[in-house]
Amino acid sequence: MKYVAAKPELCTGCQACMEACAKVLFKATDLEKTAIKVAEKADGTYDINVCNQCGECIDICPVEAIHRNKAGTVMIDKDLCVHCYACAGFCPILAMRYHKDVVGPFKCIACGACTRACPTGAIFMQEAE
Repeated sequence: MKYVAAKPELCTGCQACMEACAKVLFKATDLEKTAIKVAEKADGTYDINVCNQCGECIDICPVEAIHRNKAGTVMIDKDLCVHCYACAGFCPILAMRYHKDVVGPFKCIACGACTRACPTGAIFMQEAE
């Protein structure tokens, strides 16, 4: 299984990863509609937050709308999801997202668009051990 990993020390805060993600997930330019979040910290470095595909949300979902696909990526079945957002509340790294214009939660689907857009290699696809 592959997931998006990060080396925050290489991040410049350009948000190219966020732009690429929003385009893939929603064909949008709104950086709030992205599964990856880059935030500047007080010391001028950046925090990169994206789903690590741990699967904690799978057991939390009361309607079994969250599962792993054949590649091992954690996915949300939009047809089964009842939008209770329990997954967002229980995500240990707060990587389950929501937006007022989007019905239900959303998350990284490990498509790699963000890694291809990153000019510094701060984010990359990693094979799970």
